[in-house]
Amino acid sequence: MTGEDIKDLILEIIEDIDDEADLASLDPAEPLREQLDLDSMDFLDIVMELRKRHQLQIPEEDYPNLATLNSCVIYLEPLLKDK
Repeated sequence: MTGEDIKDLILEIIEDIDDEADLASLDPAEPLREQLDLDSMDFLDIVMELRKRHQLQIPEEDYPNLATLNSCVIYLEPLLKDK
């Protein structure tokens, strides 16, 4: 997967969780939780969906690496490079 594919994947998952999320105005460098008013359960839903779709095991200590759209790409790109 490319960086753009990963961005699209994260945005698709967020849209599945919150179909009213304003994805068009997202700043990829700002925390997703603050921009989209995601609570901890929403965030865990994102992690669980990544596990379900791509068999990714993301340790809890790595959750801060998924804070922004840009950091999601940086963290997930090596894990999804062959997908």
